[in-house]
Amino acid sequence: MKVTVRYFASVREALGIDVEEVDVANGGATVADLRLQLAARDEAAADVFSKGRPVRVAIDHVMRSDACLLNDDCEVAFFPPVTGG
Repeated sequence: MKVTVRYFASVREALGIDVEEVDVANGGATVADLRLQLAARDEAAADVFSKGRPVRVAIDHVMRSDACLLNDDCEVAFFPPVTGG
């Protein structure tokens, strides 16, 4: 399934990208699974999505936890706990 992933603030700056489409496993993929998939890409992504770094997530504009299941064509946004206006 495909999801749209958006990155904001310091997450965007660290990764050098603001939006992309990502293929994730069908059926049962969670935000945590997506984080692991993204972290495996390169060193910058591994740093951004490391367990010790606080990165919040919203799915379709609603704050969610890492246990939340992903749906086909949903929008996932990653951002630091505090962002500017």
